[in-house]
Amino acid sequence: MGGGVVELTDQSFQQEVIQRGQPALVDFWAVWCGPCRMVAPIVEEVAGQYAGKITVGKLNVDDHIQAATQFRVMNIPTLIFFNGGKEVDRVVGVAPKQDLIKKCEQLLAG
Repeated sequence: MGGGVVELTDQSFQQEVIQRGQPALVDFWAVWCGPCRMVAPIVEEVAGQYAGKITVGKLNVDDHIQAATQFRVMNIPTLIFFNGGKEVDRVVGVAPKQDLIKKCEQLLAG
């Protein structure tokens, strides 16, 4: 995983995203998902741009179904933005980098 992206598991999700309290962006994905492969480099670029400000993680929904179920992820890729451990926004499907940057800026603005 490049660009400061954290590989999340059901076990680490709580600690890395919910309890940390820092704004977070989580990419729910799967290996077999074509659109997920399209969005992955964009997520990595965003992670590099917001290193130290926003936790950016990826969660493989095939390997870690608990977090995906908890946040009702029905389609992938789904990108969920968290602030203070709570979901504040989400994007389903492939989104342009500018859209993600705009949402990250909103996340940091509170």
